[in-house]
Order: sequence, then C-alpha cells, then structure tokens
Amino acid sequence: MQINKQGVWGEVFAARYMRDHGYDPVTANFRSRVGEIDIIARKGGFMCFTEVKARSQNSLSEPREAVDTEKQQNIIATAKLFAKAYPHSEQDRFDVCEVYLDENMQPVKINYIENAFNG
Repeated sequence: MQINKQGVWGEVFAARYMRDHGYDPVTANFRSRVGEIDIIARKGGFMCFTEVKARSQNSLSEPREAVDTEKQQNIIATAKLFAKAYPHSEQDRFDVCEVYLDENMQPVKINYIENAFNG
C-alpha cells in the first residue's frame, strides 16, 4: 500500500493551522462504514467536520474541487454516525481545508473554507 505523503502532510499542516486559529481538536481520521472525516474539531459553538485536500503549489485544479457531491454525502453520513456515537450540543458545520505544498512538502498556502457545503 502506497502512502500519500502529500495527503499526510496536508493533514498535519491543516491540524496545526486549526489549532493556531482557535479550533479545539476532537479527533482525526474518524472512519465509518461509509467514509472518513480527516479532522473533527470544536470552535465557537460548532462541531467542524473538516475535509483536508493537499495539492502541489502549481496544481491545475483547486483542492476543494475534489470534494464532489458523493464525497460530501459520505462526509455528512459519517458525521451523523459520529454524532450518534458521541452526542454533542454544537451545531454541525462542514469545512474544507486546502493545503498547497512545495516540492519539499512544506506549506506555501493554506485556505480554510468554513461552511464549504451543507449537511
């Protein structure tokens, strides 16, 4: 099995960015039978279910474009299973974190999109 280094580093830098911007991490890589959520964190009355997409800095497409309708539905279904297993009072929010990396896997830009899609 090949490890997606870009994806792994993207999640590391996204988690660091979120911590630095006031997010309280709950868990990472939460898996269910229908999908996975990269990062789950609390902030300002929201439970944020964050999909991280990493790309090289000269990628032709925006990372968020990879979060298509099917991926969104899988994330929403997984979030519902998370809420059933771990009830919470916060309002659910679905975010996307775009991480642009250079050839040395260092971040050159992070674009955090709050409320990227509706659940």
